[in-house]
Amino acid sequence: MGKDVVLIGYSGHAFVVYEIFLSRERNIAGYCEPAPKKLNPFKLPYLGNEIESSVIGRLKSFDYFVAVGDIAARKKIHEQLAGKIQPPVNAIHPRSVLSGGVEIGNGVMVAPGAVINALSRIGDGVICNSASVIEHECEIGAFAHIAPGAVLCGNVKVGGQSFIGAGAVVKEGVEIGKGVTVGAGTVVIKNIPDGAVVVGNPQRFI
Repeated sequence: MGKDVVLIGYSGHAFVVYEIFLSRERNIAGYCEPAPKKLNPFKLPYLGNEIESSVIGRLKSFDYFVAVGDIAARKKIHEQLAGKIQPPVNAIHPRSVLSGGVEIGNGVMVAPGAVINALSRIGDGVICNSASVIEHECEIGAFAHIAPGAVLCGNVKVGGQSFIGAGAVVKEGVEIGKGVTVGAGTVVIKNIPDGAVVVGNPQRFI
């Protein structure tokens, strides 16, 4: 069962994470935000702002997960907390499929229906969203987000902090740089340099 879990962040993305932990029969002790949230669908206790030393001290008694969809914010919070206390746990839904040969970092979310196949490597803080497919020997850099329904064919490399949009398809062997944005439904057939934005079928730069 493990310790009770604290959610760092409490909005739309965190609601999905909450239900992943619930499916694993993990109890959620509360949430951290700069201020209490008006929308509290799961009636969770507010535990304070995670940057405050008193709150950081309390977090040592719990497992925690950085449930923030924004890539830059997720990276910042993850690194701040992991530098002071234990790393975050993973949120992996029981209806996802992970090969036994997958290497996975800390603070990773794997949503319902996601598939991660043999010998893939998933970095810290990555989101593998609902029904995404990460085929054999892919490498996903830290804090990347693979959106719902995206398909990465074999041997694809995705750089850290990149976003692969919903329903995008990436051809086998393609290398995507760091901080890249791939629009929803894009078909990626060629390598993409750092920081680029691509859309369309086939991909075009914008």
